[in-house]
Amino acid sequence: MNNQDTLSFAQSLDQQDPLRSFRNTFHIPQLQGKDVIYFTGNSLGLQPKRTAQYIQQELEDWAQLGVEGHFHARNPWMPYHEILSRQLAAVVGSKTSEVVAMNQLTVNLHLLMVTFYQPTTERYKIICEAKAFPSDQYALESQVRYHGFSPDDAIVEIAPRPGETIIREEDVVTAIEQHKDHLALVLMGGVNYYTGQVFDMPAITKAGHRAGAIVGFDLAHAVGNIELQLHDWDVDFATWCSYKYLNSGPGGVSGVYIHERHATNINLPRFAGWWGYEKETRFKMDKGFKAIPTAEGWQLSNAPVLSMAAHKASLDVFEEAGWERIHAKRKLLSGYTHFLMQQINVGQSEPLIQILTPADESRRGCQVSLLMLKNGKSIFEALTKQGVIADWREPNVIRIAPVPLYNSYEDVWRFSEIIKSTLNNA
Repeated sequence: MNNQDTLSFAQSLDQQDPLRSFRNTFHIPQLQGKDVIYFTGNSLGLQPKRTAQYIQQELEDWAQLGVEGHFHARNPWMPYHEILSRQLAAVVGSKTSEVVAMNQLTVNLHLLMVTFYQPTTERYKIICEAKAFPSDQYALESQVRYHGFSPDDAIVEIAPRPGETIIREEDVVTAIEQHKDHLALVLMGGVNYYTGQVFDMPAITKAGHRAGAIVGFDLAHAVGNIELQLHDWDVDFATWCSYKYLNSGPGGVSGVYIHERHATNINLPRFAGWWGYEKETRFKMDKGFKAIPTAEGWQLSNAPVLSMAAHKASLDVFEEAGWERIHAKRKLLSGYTHFLMQQINVGQSEPLIQILTPADESRRGCQVSLLMLKNGKSIFEALTKQGVIADWREPNVIRIAPVPLYNSYEDVWRFSEIIKSTLNNA
């Protein structure tokens, strides 16, 4: 597509967009009676208009049925998590038995590491990307210390080369090879939260397995954003949150994926809870944990139904839109965003911004990270006052994430005009 920096071109793309009607299924925040340009789906997705209805149904069933809602609600609460698994499997590219909605992301990271980080005196190291999201860093540090190792020794961080901003995939593979005799786990983000770089998860998984290590991913910035095929990629485990690209509300329920070769192994070590106990005999309340031979076997407690109802509302929107159409628009929208951001430096005596996110379509999702080369924080504050809801990351990065379901090409064009004007007047 030959992109053009004009309003008419952006509007023509919107007219051709098969997903354009889905914007109307979301609540768009307002500023002075006008829709804001909302580019923080990478931090908190917007609320689907149907969410209140879905939650209200559960509140009504609770009011009318009390505890009997576990069995007789319109969506019975006891197996509520089960109705999400089919849709989640489509999101992450897995079998239904390999996914379950439960807990929060960092809780799930710890629960999964209980199972999949079993260090020995020989194999104890973990490879991750440098500048991983802090929760990942803290989880890794605390798990390593819990097992009696020093994070400085056990955690191997892969950083961009000097003078570069993106981690080279070959450096990850090289590090795996270099540490293979002592490597227990590779645990990386599917998409780096700071730069928006999409990692080559199939290649990393293959390299980790060749080294005899377990491979897992934090998909907080990947799920609902990029195409995933976790089962076919042979990933061992993954976890994610649902409140970013999956639009399931602040603090929305997390999810996990566990490859079937592990999920069916009821003897794997884990922290057990009664909702992971085999369903047929769960209510006998017997001693001795008997795991469900699916990803459900890692559950601890019964479903947080109100949170899951919000999750269901959004997953239904995704299913109606269709993942093929969503990913097709995401690529076009991201490409148009990159094009317009590149135009900002054209004709300038010196660059005003640097795009951190890879230009390669296969190495980026919705997010575009802009390194502000002067007056970054004041530029960000000026954008906010003009109705642009973006995201600031210290020391000088503005993250934007136009998403397919509720952002338009005109949103992107108007943002480019606002930021160009703001930069020129700074």
